[in-house]
Amino acid sequence: MKILSRDFTTKEKALLLVLVLVLLGLGYYYFIDQPVRNSLAEAAEQKENLQIELSAVQAKIATLEKMQREMDQILASGKVNQMPSYNNSKPEVALLNDILASADQYSVTFSNATRNGDQIRRNFSLQFTSSDYGTVKRILTALSESPYRCMIDDIQCSPTIRRYYDHERIDETVINVSATATFYETMVGGTPDAGLPADSAA
Repeated sequence: MKILSRDFTTKEKALLLVLVLVLLGLGYYYFIDQPVRNSLAEAAEQKENLQIELSAVQAKIATLEKMQREMDQILASGKVNQMPSYNNSKPEVALLNDILASADQYSVTFSNATRNGDQIRRNFSLQFTSSDYGTVKRILTALSESPYRCMIDDIQCSPTIRRYYDHERIDETVINVSATATFYETMVGGTPDAGLPADSAA
């Protein structure tokens, strides 16, 4: 058996060399360069996502630290509203009577208490009159800073002129105040009774 063989020409050797270089280049591009580039791109994306998460965590930490400082200031000032256990209605009514004693006239109307889980809300409306805004401010401040947690909203003040005669005409300014507010209580440590509202969260 005779095997055919011949020497490659210089041109063929050059073409083979070019072909080998092209194949090596393609192999490097597909098996080394592209995977490395993809890995770097994924690493850069992961770094960006981690940076975003880190920024969010740092912002949350800053918020928590601010809240802690505010809480420390509140505790240091001694102005801490407690959320009493159910049923605290009698002390709340007594507190309102004490606070509103400086008003000329007043009335308080409670609506039915509501319950959501362990939280009890006692909504009420109040109206009172006073001859000066200083008294109005003191009453509302005393209520908002009372020992029991209380939220006041929808405050309306309207001055009127009350005129009467005592040998001469006397004009007197009367400030009429109306507002709605809510006392908060908790069932934690409370004693259920017949007046306990149904749980709306159930």
